[in-house]
Amino acid sequence: MSWFAVRDEDGKYWDFEGMDDYRKPLSATDRGRKWAEEAKANTGGSEIIEVVEKTAPIAVSEAEADMLEQAKCDDDPAELIVGFVNSRDNYDDDSKAEDRLMRAYVNGYTVAKEKKYNVKVPYAYDSYFYKVDDDRCDAASSLGAGLSHNRSRFTESEIEHYGLQDCEKEEVTDDDD
Repeated sequence: MSWFAVRDEDGKYWDFEGMDDYRKPLSATDRGRKWAEEAKANTGGSEIIEVVEKTAPIAVSEAEADMLEQAKCDDDPAELIVGFVNSRDNYDDDSKAEDRLMRAYVNGYTVAKEKKYNVKVPYAYDSYFYKVDDDRCDAASSLGAGLSHNRSRFTESEIEHYGLQDCEKEEVTDDDD
């Protein structure tokens, strides 16, 4: 649906106040355009502006945002987006991933904060995993694991990387800091 507005030569928008016929929103393309043209004729020197609603930015992961930044400099951004989706296993069940990323490229995006979790050690009382390095994690009591530290907070991809998918996880929020 298109919306129309009338802007005068000073760059100000006409508010249609005092004109009962124009109090309704200028919508429904044909009628709105007709009303805007009448207003333009009555004010002289004005122009009709078609107002397009801004679409909401698409939420993307940090990896997707990095790829979209690369796409801005690429000769064929669509090919880069399709290649990105095809090269990642986590998109196997997402038939609309390419479309979502294309829309993010065109309409804009925001980087969604990845959820983080404290991961409990199975069959142990008050024990949690923490990251030692990129290849190894270890376990300790909640105090020793330092649950408020980043090393004890795992993203979904890290949980998979360290093989902790079958463990109970507790979502960590920013308020927990």
